Amino acid sequence: MNVAFFFEVLIGGLLAGVMYSLVALGFVLIYKASGVFNFAQGAMVFFAALTFISLVERGLNFWLALVVTLAVMVVLGIAIEKVVLRPLVNQPPITLFMATIGLTFVLEGLSQLVWGSQPHGLELGIQDVPMEWLSQSTGINISQFDIFAAGVAGLLVAVLALFFQYTRIGRALRAVADDHQAALSVGIPLKHIWAIVWSVAGFVALVAGLMWGARNGVQYALTFIALKALPVLILGGFESVLGAIVGGLIIGASEKLAEVYIGPMVGGGIESWFAYVVALLFLLVRPQGLFGEKIIDRV
Repeated sequence: MNVAFFFEVLIGGLLAGVMYSLVALGFVLIYKASGVFNFAQGAMVFFAALTFISLVERGLNFWLALVVTLAVMVVLGIAIEKVVLRPLVNQPPITLFMATIGLTFVLEGLSQLVWGSQPHGLELGIQDVPMEWLSQSTGINISQFDIFAAGVAGLLVAVLALFFQYTRIGRALRAVADDHQAALSVGIPLKHIWAIVWSVAGFVALVAGLMWGARNGVQYALTFIALKALPVLILGGFESVLGAIVGGLIIGASEKLAEVYIGPMVGGGIESWFAYVVALLFLLVRPQGLFGEKIIDRV
């Protein structure tokens, strides 16, 4: 076995896994604070990327378009929480889940109604080409863009971790995540906290949209990356930021290695579904995920 090639596939898979983690992070933030599985996160990613590139193509400066899109995503997140989910706050979880499915189609239709349905190319100034010095010295070809995307994701996770750990709002968010009723009893306004969480999820969707849009183009298919985040969430746990990262790394590495080393034995093309096999097997062993809390019901 070519060791350099093995590490090339492994590192490429790990870096791709970080991209999956970006999407999974949006799910975790909302589920952790409100218990809502936001199926519309993929549509939010698509909406953010399409808004940004459409503003750029209409003549706005890159950074100005970024700020405007961020403002749009914050307003969108607050509006979703206030208009769609707040009236359903005491409803069964399945009702909230179905509401986010409906929200997915609303966002898809709204984005294409406002900006059109044609695909767009998105350039961030980082070439998707191997790093020459690494390739020449080790024989391992790693994309510059993959390194850049992993760095952005790592920085985002670090900022969110510091935000949750050391800021007043972050401590309130953790209190709400631990116990809604207890948080209310000490004067923490749940409605404000949920609005902040949805705003942060909008910001995460923007970052994920830029990374995935630059990789695959800004097109309707971006909405389906939400499905790619599901195995990540199953492995890492629905309430853990760290779990989103670790789960993404496991899924990214396993599917790339499986495609290269197992794919030829079964005719290839297993990268698109291998992650779900891993997730299904993991559910049988630890259904709460690596970093999820085991729930014991006493009757």
